[in-house]
Amino acid sequence: MLSRLSDRWFFGGLGFVALALVALSLVWPQGYGARSPAPFGHAEVIPDYVKVDEKKRQKRRDALQRIREAQERAEGGIQVAEPEPKR
Repeated sequence: MLSRLSDRWFFGGLGFVALALVALSLVWPQGYGARSPAPFGHAEVIPDYVKVDEKKRQKRRDALQRIREAQERAEGGIQVAEPEPKR
C-alpha cells in the first residue's frame, strides 16, 4: 500500500530544490568556460582564440568594404543602354 506524501513535505522539498537551482545558476560557468562576474565569480576573461577570431572577422569586413567601394567606383563609370522597344 502506498503511503501519502504530506503537502508540507512536498512543497517544502520543492522550495528547497528551487533555491538550490537558483544558487547553482549563480556560480555555474557562463560560456567559454568563464565564471560568473563578481560578486559570484571573477571578471570575464575573453580567451585568446575569441580575440583572434574577432581580428579575422574585422579583416574580412575591411576586405568586403574595399570590394564594395571598388564595385561602386566601377559601376559609376559604366553607362547601361536602355533596350530598344520591340515593334
